[in-house]
Amino acid sequence: MNYIISLLLCLLIALQYDLWVGEGSIAEVRNLEAAIKVQKQENKTLRERNDALQAEVQDLKHGLNAIEERARTELGMIKSDETFFHVIENKRAQ
Repeated sequence: MNYIISLLLCLLIALQYDLWVGEGSIAEVRNLEAAIKVQKQENKTLRERNDALQAEVQDLKHGLNAIEERARTELGMIKSDETFFHVIENKRAQ
């Protein structure tokens, strides 16, 4: 009888070890769930960025206003009937 109780106790300890420490343990599952949560947030951020870039690409392909705005801000384009004013800010503390 003591042999069966000892065997069952060893089996219980072995099963508990796998549950708490071994592969697929509760701690490992919690770590994986946290990693999934972080990855989902990163995916959401990247998806939003991709959507914004896709909208910008579509706007540049089909809209002349977007191209003109880009040329004005990034390249300093002015039309022939416009006057260009360059404003320089004073960076000294007063």
